[in-house]
Amino acid sequence: MSAECDFVALHTGQKMPLIGLGTWKSERGQVKEAVKYALSVGYRHIDCAAAYSNEVEIGEAFQECLGPNKVIKREDLFVTSKLWNTKHHPEDVEPALRKTLGDLKLDYLDLYLMHWPHAFERGDNLFPKNPDNTMRYDYTDYKDTWKAMEKLVEKGLVKAIGLSNFNSRQIDDVLSVATVKPAVLQVECHPYLAQNELIAHCQKRGLVVTAYSPLGSPDRMWKHPDEPVLLEEPGIKKLAEKYSKSPAQIILRWQAQRKVVAIPKSVTPARIQQNLQVFDFSLTEEEMSHIGSLNKNWRYIVPMITVNGKLVARDAGHPHYPFNDPY
Repeated sequence: MSAECDFVALHTGQKMPLIGLGTWKSERGQVKEAVKYALSVGYRHIDCAAAYSNEVEIGEAFQECLGPNKVIKREDLFVTSKLWNTKHHPEDVEPALRKTLGDLKLDYLDLYLMHWPHAFERGDNLFPKNPDNTMRYDYTDYKDTWKAMEKLVEKGLVKAIGLSNFNSRQIDDVLSVATVKPAVLQVECHPYLAQNELIAHCQKRGLVVTAYSPLGSPDRMWKHPDEPVLLEEPGIKKLAEKYSKSPAQIILRWQAQRKVVAIPKSVTPARIQQNLQVFDFSLTEEEMSHIGSLNKNWRYIVPMITVNGKLVARDAGHPHYPFNDPY
């Protein structure tokens, strides 16, 4: 990696690499090799979650690659995981984290996020549903969940805690009760959903933003046939030609250059390597603003379910659903 600053500092003093490997939708059987390959080519940031149901396999990769006699020391790696919606009851928080640590074969996490502000019915079924296919919700206040997450920091089980998929109002709500402030907000973010207001909101309050699906998540299950394809955007393809980079590298460079962490997911070795190679060139101010102006407020990631033959937003009925606010 080049000498250019390829990490951002959290308010805890931790250094968080600007590019990490995303592991959502990475199949068991593929994810272990993807993580091992990423570590071998220089990645030092891996983004995980209990709900991805692949932490055991990621743990096997860590066990093989990390340790006092291995090339990579634990303290050189930044690992994030997330508390799932069924574990929002304060007394479920620490056991959920301990299960993740056991699966990942780690003693601590660098960052633990609340995956969503809304809760599902308690239990071990990740997606508890009613007979009509709607979700079975729980109404635990995320501020109570937050207070339980703070105890994990006191116990040394996690170095920092943060939020995922929270809107600006919900972030301020957590800040109003927080003794340990959130260090990171992870949200969907790419040129078609640039999140400029939300990023400004976070930066003003000392939160670093991580972009998930930074390339527009081309492999999602619930695709609209007529949705815009980010990697085909003409302006981005033109810049890719100019810099002899791929459209993906241009988009990742744009995020890194505005100090937004990005966690592209891939299981393809060539792409995994390419996604990290964004520190050997810079975009001009005009190019940065051009990419920022492509925003369409287009959200690719809205979990959908079929109810009575219709596709509906899975969690829109929950009072803590985050995407009803402008940002």
